[in-house]
Amino acid sequence: MSYVSWALRAAAPRLPAPWRSPRAFGSATGPTSKKSVPYQKTLKEEGPGSGEPSRPPPSSAEVVVVGGGSLGCQTTYHLTKLGVTNVVLLERDRLTSGTTWHTAGLLWQLRPSDVEVELLAHTRDVVSRDLPAETGLHTGWVENGGLFIASNKQRLDEYKRLMSLGKVYGVESYVLTPSQTKDLYPLMNVDDLYGTLYVPKDGTMDPAGTCSTLARAATARGATIIENCPVTGIQVRADDFGVKRVYAVETAHGTIQTPCVVNCAGVWARALGRLAGVHVPLVGMHHAYVVTERIEGIQNMPNVRDHDASVYLRLQGDALSVGGYESNPIFWEKVSEKFAFGLFDLDWDVFMQHIEGAVNRVPVLEKTGIKSTVCGPESFTADHKPLMGEAPEVRGFFLGCGFNSAGMMLGGGCGRELAHWIIHGRPEKDMYGYDIRQRFHHSLTDNNRWIRERSHESYAKNYSVVFPHDEPLAGRNVRKDPLHEELLRQGCVFQERHGWERPGWFSPGGAAPVLDYDYYGAYGRERHKDYTYNQLLGDEYTFDFPPHHDVIKNECLTCRNALALFDMSYFGKFYLVGPEATKAANWLFSADVSKAPGSTVYTCMLNKQGGVESDLTVSRISPGDPASPLAPAFEGDGYYLAIGGAVAQHNWSHITSVLQDMKFQCKLLDCSEELGMMSIQGPLSRVVLQEVLDTDLSNEAFPFSTHKITTAAGCTVRAMRLSFVGEMGWELHVPKADCVKVYRAVMQAGARHGIANAGYRAIDSLSIEKGYRHWHADLRTDDTPLEAGLAFTCKLKSSIPFLGREAVEAQKAKGIFRRLVCFTTDEKVPMFGLEAVWRDGKVVGHIRRADFGFAIDKTIAYGYIRDPDGGPVSLDFVKSGSYELERMGVTYPARAHTKSPFDPDNKRVKGFY
Repeated sequence: MSYVSWALRAAAPRLPAPWRSPRAFGSATGPTSKKSVPYQKTLKEEGPGSGEPSRPPPSSAEVVVVGGGSLGCQTTYHLTKLGVTNVVLLERDRLTSGTTWHTAGLLWQLRPSDVEVELLAHTRDVVSRDLPAETGLHTGWVENGGLFIASNKQRLDEYKRLMSLGKVYGVESYVLTPSQTKDLYPLMNVDDLYGTLYVPKDGTMDPAGTCSTLARAATARGATIIENCPVTGIQVRADDFGVKRVYAVETAHGTIQTPCVVNCAGVWARALGRLAGVHVPLVGMHHAYVVTERIEGIQNMPNVRDHDASVYLRLQGDALSVGGYESNPIFWEKVSEKFAFGLFDLDWDVFMQHIEGAVNRVPVLEKTGIKSTVCGPESFTADHKPLMGEAPEVRGFFLGCGFNSAGMMLGGGCGRELAHWIIHGRPEKDMYGYDIRQRFHHSLTDNNRWIRERSHESYAKNYSVVFPHDEPLAGRNVRKDPLHEELLRQGCVFQERHGWERPGWFSPGGAAPVLDYDYYGAYGRERHKDYTYNQLLGDEYTFDFPPHHDVIKNECLTCRNALALFDMSYFGKFYLVGPEATKAANWLFSADVSKAPGSTVYTCMLNKQGGVESDLTVSRISPGDPASPLAPAFEGDGYYLAIGGAVAQHNWSHITSVLQDMKFQCKLLDCSEELGMMSIQGPLSRVVLQEVLDTDLSNEAFPFSTHKITTAAGCTVRAMRLSFVGEMGWELHVPKADCVKVYRAVMQAGARHGIANAGYRAIDSLSIEKGYRHWHADLRTDDTPLEAGLAFTCKLKSSIPFLGREAVEAQKAKGIFRRLVCFTTDEKVPMFGLEAVWRDGKVVGHIRRADFGFAIDKTIAYGYIRDPDGGPVSLDFVKSGSYELERMGVTYPARAHTKSPFDPDNKRVKGFY
């Protein structure tokens, strides 16, 4: 009996577990006890063995990188390529000794993210082309291809989406039938396949070969790499303005003065962060694979990911490495500082679930022995994305950790972005999804329960289909606004953003509360039964229109034809106040916001390169009552900032950094938790609100883009005439204690006019129909206002300087070489983003954001396009082309619009119907 055959028999829960007393491989009754990685060479045997550092630490450095794994070596290498030669890499043991040495080293080129496709492409270029050319050394790169397995239609649809995106970036890929898959991989069982996605130029990386070659290339450019040199402390000092900054790194062998530390310590990053007072929200887990004996006929086969079985098969010469992601991973509760080139004993109770899937896919495995087990530590994060960028607590302390077992394949792209970040203050690409300052509210980064729950769910769902409207079940109900219970009773199906529960849509079936996390039944916990919220989420698991498509349609059309109330209380609500508040506002905001109190301006904030860091509304205010969250007391000038809650932390971090760098004498105050926010939108909004608000709402008395303090149902509120959906309407900013009273008054007044609750799924549809941008969808840090059609937000006709102005002016003079374009399709087909855009038979871009517009009854999609010949993209270029949008390998004729297809003259928001 082979071991794998034995393992399948042992999977029965009532059988004894003979592996508790490990037996050597070859025994018919138990598994191998041998633990070793499947690489011919590791760095364990190289370098000094005396415990002394490989060289003395210098007294100072421009940058100190801590951790000699994939990210540390890649970051050091890219820093030197960008001209920083006085960089020191500190490794407490030897290079790769932490989590990198045992990694499987897989590189898949296609992911459901345009930025990640670009990052992966750069890693591939570094290991397959750049390093060999620079050093003359082979990194161990093997280009054997990759094969994604689909056992159902939804999975194959996901792969077809990846294939369409790959065409934009020149990634060769093919959707294969089961018979074609069998021809490619004769040992594979294809009886249960729906199809596969084959990417011929995927491959495998060697950790020791890659990191040693990176180290050689970096030292050749002047970097200093010191092994056996553990960090014992981080010196942090406050500057004259009270801002904490990195001052020095303490080691067991000396102190290095430096303004910049990069935390690439992997599982140990959390402990390193504590030395500087920085929260690093990650957890350590056991992650495992097994290495088989020789398999005849497996040579040169592609690596395999069978997502539905949650298993991968990595080619290892004439054998396979078999691993996956289980629902009950083992947490590494006490991370050992002394753990180097170490492996854990494999827990077969946990790993067993991967065996059946692997044998089903490659049946010869049932008769194949296991040569060794590899179970090592890996770091995982709450959203399964790496932690990168400058920490919010300490300036000069950067993160490059938490890579969720993807540190090898993302290392090259992320190392380059991190190096650019350190040198220039921001990355080249849009790294919002990785930026530690943006993704987590400060109340969450040290919330151990939240981190643990979310990290577990991210791990357990790593191979799940990425559906457009999925929501987490873990770490919920952390931040609830004042209307939460009121809306829950009315059938609100909530979404989670930055810890907030925000309204998604309203189910006619009644309440659907989010329950405490049940860990999907792992660790002996009982799974929730008859879990309505989870069942509604399950209905969303489709790339077609969901079953409640018509429910969202009714919310949208009620807003267009009568009025709807949107609870937007999760919005970020900040005050910028002080003697130099106007000076700061002029520099921060691209539009001219220094108007009289009572004005509200839609504006962008830009970075130095002219990229859009945010779009928001800024209202000039007068000083108020010190006890009131509606209008604080202040000296000097004051501005009220209202920002989408999902990006509020990003805005806070960006503004804070600019205020610190420019040393403006003003304060940024956060009142997000103290105020609720309701938006009442639609043709009948004035009629209804006139019954509730104690002020004249006529166009003359209350024009668009203005605000005033008034009363509603006897409560003081700030009313703003604005719209996120393209209708006449007002926002009511209300102290949290009064929110329910004001809400009920509005709903009572609107009842006879057909008012309805509506959620963010409706906002998404209504706003794209009107052509309003959503930051971090069709508007990102690597998009400029000119490219995005937001030139009107830039005060270029004034002489007022603002951050990013020079870059915008330079682009205006040079010409626009990519442009955001609105497309509609006559065929009612759901689109979600990542679809390829074809113009006159050539791929010119991809869709960033898409939804269905119910008023115009069409699919609407926005994407940036380029001229394939390299010329500027003028409006004439946009108008002259013939377009198609490719969705899952099928193209659909599309029409390009240079103005919003709904209310292009902007009459409705001004009250003209």
